[in-house]
Amino acid sequence: MYDRFKMKKIIILLPVYDDWESLEKVLNEISSHIQSIKNFVFSCIIINDSSKIEKPKIKKPNSFNSLKIIHMKKNKGHARCNAFGLRYINQNEDHDYVILMDSDGEDRPVEIKKLIEKIIENPNNSVVAKRIKRSEGPIFQSLYQIHKLISYIFTGKKSNFGNYSCLTKQDIKILSDKASLWSSFSGTVKKYIKDLNEVDSIRGLRYFGPSKMSLYNLLIHSFSIIAVFKYTVFFRSFVMMIILFLLLKILGLKIFAYIQVLLLTFNFLILVVSLRESEKALSESNKNIKDIEVIVH
Repeated sequence: MYDRFKMKKIIILLPVYDDWESLEKVLNEISSHIQSIKNFVFSCIIINDSSKIEKPKIKKPNSFNSLKIIHMKKNKGHARCNAFGLRYINQNEDHDYVILMDSDGEDRPVEIKKLIEKIIENPNNSVVAKRIKRSEGPIFQSLYQIHKLISYIFTGKKSNFGNYSCLTKQDIKILSDKASLWSSFSGTVKKYIKDLNEVDSIRGLRYFGPSKMSLYNLLIHSFSIIAVFKYTVFFRSFVMMIILFLLLKILGLKIFAYIQVLLLTFNFLILVVSLRESEKALSESNKNIKDIEVIVH
């Protein structure tokens, strides 16, 4: 049973690259939404992914018990900031849960309450924010649905969430040394965390500037998730080829050859993308720390 009288510690993990204006707004919005939540103590860790734009003076919102900014030497990208952050927290911070979210407004701060309500219902299971509505245009949304379909066909897993989540301490410990975390957060969670709860989530709009999720980034994102399950992909593709061979007379040689080339190309790309995974890079990610800034006021 959930102990309502014991204060639980939640760390909010926010990666940022240049977009300090959005970060400040996100921090203030988070603070306004968590101030009424009882029995939880909130801290925040910001991962500065070697921003080129000089950081303004960041103030600690009143609702946060502590606020740290970890400045990185080299830019590694959003996914790897999250991977480093989870590993760093697992090794160095006292916590019960970690909330991962974007710092640009696309992960809506108002939904933090949903995540925590689900944690209160079942404190031993991590919670992910399932996307039920996105803010991008119809072409992007159609391609996103295709991504989910292909992921399900080749992995047997439904890919319906991003980074926005609330993870238990135990699950963070499980994830923090997985090589695939260096490439794909959601794929790694789907593979290694067996019991997940979900809350419905609406993808918000960036506070400032256009969305960074381009078609190219969506492709890399999709392949990175699928690559976590590469051996399942290879096996399913092999089975598909056998079925296609048995249907050779019905399909005809040209169609058979065309589909076979597509499958082989797809598997090759998955193999190449899987090379992004690196247990060594993850374990040595702390070497990329430039300095740690503690915001007191």
